Amino acid sequence: MAPRAAPPRFGPRQLLLAAAGAAAAALDVCADGWVAAEYARGGQPGWAALALALLAAASVATQACSWLWLRSDPPALRPDVPRWLLAALHLLQLGFLFRCLHALKVGWKVCWAKAEEEEEQRRMAFLSHDISMLRLFETFLENTPQLTLLLYVILQTNKAEPSQGLGICTAFLCVTWSLLDYHQSLRSFLQDKYELSLGSSIIYFLWNLFLICPRILAVALFALLWPYGVAIHFPLVWLAMFLWVSLQGTDFMESPGPEQLYRAMVAVILYFSWFNVAQGRTLYRSIIYHSFILVDSTLLALSWLWCRSPSDEHSYLIPVVSTALPCYLLGLVLRVTYYKWLHPNVRAQQEGGFDEVDANGRTNGLELRSLSVPDLMNKRMQWLAQAQLPVSWPLGQRFLNGAAALESAV
Repeated sequence: MAPRAAPPRFGPRQLLLAAAGAAAAALDVCADGWVAAEYARGGQPGWAALALALLAAASVATQACSWLWLRSDPPALRPDVPRWLLAALHLLQLGFLFRCLHALKVGWKVCWAKAEEEEEQRRMAFLSHDISMLRLFETFLENTPQLTLLLYVILQTNKAEPSQGLGICTAFLCVTWSLLDYHQSLRSFLQDKYELSLGSSIIYFLWNLFLICPRILAVALFALLWPYGVAIHFPLVWLAMFLWVSLQGTDFMESPGPEQLYRAMVAVILYFSWFNVAQGRTLYRSIIYHSFILVDSTLLALSWLWCRSPSDEHSYLIPVVSTALPCYLLGLVLRVTYYKWLHPNVRAQQEGGFDEVDANGRTNGLELRSLSVPDLMNKRMQWLAQAQLPVSWPLGQRFLNGAAALESAV
């Protein structure tokens, strides 16, 4: 079986999933607002203000990225609305929602309109990936801190309100789903990548869940012991991740200023979960990262165990904490299982092709989904594909060389 020569068809099922994703994003915002309102009603204005501040910070950063991308995109990739209206929507924090609605409109046309079907299929791939990337940013900037806050409040008060239970469920689902959706979207953009199977998707979802849960639990326990200690721990670890990302020489945005914003957001993701940002083999970087996070999370959990009072009412958490390390190790085992037996590169190698996540010295380039108009190259996708999903396809190198020549000519 040869690699795909055409993008996956965007049909009614994909349209339904896109609509569900937009609805889930709206539901998540409503759940966060409900939780903040319950905090305020319960006489905890500080927690309410912190929850709203996390929501606002994530929204502002996401809207800024969305606007910067729209400004740098070719005109043919932008929505057909006045520029001032796009700017106003982003100022009102509605830019991401507008992107989702615009993608649903294009998706509806793709599903039932016959004119320019192939062109619209490829345009939909561009729109879907940008939405997936923005959702990933917003999720990690909002939901992971919200999860930590929710868990801390529940442990502090020894009770869980319905709003908090809903917030935890939606946040965990959004975090793990955003990682899976982003990975699937990135693969679907590439000409020579196999799709994830159902089994691969489930394992990918689970290993991310099992790796993120212990991390959030460790941070919440540390906050339970020293609430203001997190205000020191997070900036220090974030700064280390920011420097690490900077040393890897990312080139995602169009100018140096926005590039620092991108690196800052990636550093937040790395505080909670692995995220590759550079070309080359990821094995050693992944080992360094997971070793650091495992040691850091273990120290946070041990500090709570060591310093808590013997008569502490949270003694029931000891069995929970004792399962955190096995949970993290299980996540690592599932990740190894995924890359060893369930990753699409296994099927590609069995069928005489290559589908490597990590560059192996023979990597020459990638074949990206392209539109028939030469200047419709999504440079963000090109960079991410080269960094995260390189393969050794000679045709991909010819494609990139041709795209570069076309871009220099226009």
